[in-house]
Order: sequence, then structure tokens, then C-alpha cells
Amino acid sequence: MNKQRVTLNCDMGESFGNWKMGSDEMVMPWIDMANIACGFHASDPSVMSKTVALAKHYNVEVGAHPGYQDLVGFGRRSLPHTPAQVTELVLYQVGALKAFCQYRDVKLHYVKPHGALYNDMMDSEETFRAICEAVSVFGIPLMILATSDNQRYLDIADIYDVPLLFEAFADRQYDDDGKLTPRSLPNAVFHQADDIYNQALQIASYGCVNTRNGGRLAIEADTICVHGDNPESIALVQRISQAISRL
Repeated sequence: MNKQRVTLNCDMGESFGNWKMGSDEMVMPWIDMANIACGFHASDPSVMSKTVALAKHYNVEVGAHPGYQDLVGFGRRSLPHTPAQVTELVLYQVGALKAFCQYRDVKLHYVKPHGALYNDMMDSEETFRAICEAVSVFGIPLMILATSDNQRYLDIADIYDVPLLFEAFADRQYDDDGKLTPRSLPNAVFHQADDIYNQALQIASYGCVNTRNGGRLAIEADTICVHGDNPESIALVQRISQAISRL
């Protein structure tokens, strides 16, 4: 039996008002899954609606991309929340995007937290459980970072009857423990075309990445993320998509 093809996902719809972020129109034709911002870390009602429509036009699966309420910090600052507050902020944002999906006659396929909320979800079982509780309301999968400990997350998510999608990153450096290198450190985000392309193909073909310290880390991922706010990644998305489709 052939291995199922790894999909390509990208964070989208992160403009708001007069502020432009990313190149959604250029990227959308080459991805499989669009993680659409829900208004807290980026986006606004008009952008959300238009991005859902753009995904529909290119037959791309729509996912909700909720984050902390932090436009100034682009959702990359960890803000103190109780578990109940985490559940409620995810419910609020996913519910908003689901309404736009219904308006555009599009199915909402999954949830992928953004930025600091994503990192907190991976670092704190309490936060992970709070997000699972919110996602369970919608009956769709939750996308999380693929690690060497996938089974632990699967066991917790099963309690909430939430399927998991595991992702890896084409343009982010990994530490030996399987976590992403913090953006505060040098080379945490790749900007060389060959580095991004080669890591994407390494994940898709061999299920592994090279780590910051020169090790090799096995990763069992369903999907690969190419960041929509990284110009070098955007420029490569067509090339990566075409290469993955040939595997």
C-alpha cells in the first residue's frame, strides 16, 4: 500500500483593515489546507470572508487559526489565561470563522492554534486539554506539532473525541527534543530557499528533519506548514507543492 501523500498547509487571511500581510492570492492555488486567522491575532470580518471565498475557489480545505487576543504582538506573546478562558477564546474564534464558512457554503475542516497559543498547547497539558474541549464542540480535528511523543497527545485527545492532525514545518528549525527552535534564537526561521525546500522534501520523503545541533529527528507528519508571512517560503510554495505531488 502506498503511503498517503503529505499535504501542504499555510497560515492565511492575516491582513486586517489597511494592513496587508502575506500573499494569499499567490499561495492559495498551491496548498491543500488554509489556516485562516480568526480576528484575535490578525484578520477582520471582511478578510475572513474573502479568504474563505478564495479557499473555496481553489478547492482548499479551510481551517480555523485562533490565537491570543494580541494584534500588537501578532499573537506571538504568551498571555496568562485560565483553562476555561482558553476554551472560551477558541470557541469564540472558531465559531466566528464557522459562520463565514456557512455564509460561503464551505465546510470547516479543522482547527490549528496560532503562535504563542500553539506553543502553550504543546508545552502545557492543561492548555492542550482546554483547546481539545473547545474543538470537541465542532466535531473536527485539531492540528498540532508532530513530535516523538505523538501517542501521548492522541491518548488525551481521545478523551474528548477529537481527531488529531500532525504537522511539521518546512521553514522552521527544530531542537533535539522535537520542539521548534524559539524565534528569539538565530536561524530559528529559514530564509534560504534550499534550506526550506530540502526540509520540506526530507519530511515528505523520509519522515525526518535535521536538528539545530546536527542530530536527525524522526517526525510522523500528516501535513507540512509553509508560513505565509515568510517571503522566502511563499516564493517556494509552488515548487514544494509540485515536488510533493510527485512522491
